[in-house]
Amino acid sequence: MSVLFRILLIFILAMLVARAFWRLVAGIIVGASMPPASRGPRKGPPERGVQMVRDPVCGTFLPPGNALTLTERGGAVRYFCSETCRERFQQQSSARR
Repeated sequence: MSVLFRILLIFILAMLVARAFWRLVAGIIVGASMPPASRGPRKGPPERGVQMVRDPVCGTFLPPGNALTLTERGGAVRYFCSETCRERFQQQSSARR
């Protein structure tokens, strides 16, 4: 009984390895056959020469095109990485007044 059980486990393991291998091969083929422009947006560093802005709440640096903005009464523009940081900044500034 022990030998039959081992053979069954080896067969199941071989099937899982073969399935994983062919899924990997299929993904590589699909990815390689796509034109570079349709492979999705790249989340890398911005182009050279783009001035980064800093979120005043969490200190994250990000390109101005990706940031949320808040224009204060004096005309100063603040940049934020998320809606949460913008709301937190508004709460802090209203508490100061």
